[in-house]
Amino acid sequence: MTDLTHVRMFARYAAWTNDVLYDSLREVPERERIAPRPSVFGNIMRTLNHVYVIDLIWQAHLEGRPHGFTARNTETHPPLAELHAAQKELDQWYIRYADDITKAAYGEIVNFTFVGGGAGSMSRGDILLHVVNHTTYHRGHITDMLMQIPFRPPATDLPVFLRDVPQTPGSNGA
Repeated sequence: MTDLTHVRMFARYAAWTNDVLYDSLREVPERERIAPRPSVFGNIMRTLNHVYVIDLIWQAHLEGRPHGFTARNTETHPPLAELHAAQKELDQWYIRYADDITKAAYGEIVNFTFVGGGAGSMSRGDILLHVVNHTTYHRGHITDMLMQIPFRPPATDLPVFLRDVPQTPGSNGA
């Protein structure tokens, strides 16, 4: 698949979902964001940090440079506002990358080493789609943790994005 319109829209969707999620998490007390929960990464903040770290790793793969990580998460994480600012900056990088990618580059194979070891290779386009999908996957974990508080999670589904964010020519590659 080399539909650049979709990958550009998905890059914007991922950035939008991150903003919506982080904005809603400002309403959640810090003690609840760091409270131990039965989840893969143990709490909301560690899950958000994991998403950010993985986005950095894939960015490095796309740029053909080492990422410096030895694990899929870090021991510590910045406060919510700092992590949001860093994620927002990285999301803008992905939007620019998706906007600038050509059909030829979209299909180019990138060879890399997984953090846990072993060789991997994916097309640039598949990496971009994976980054969006990975965020969606872990947003589900965060939604589950928010329901445990209880706190109503924000609506971040693709149809909500398409309804709420004007899709004008040039905004999604159209």
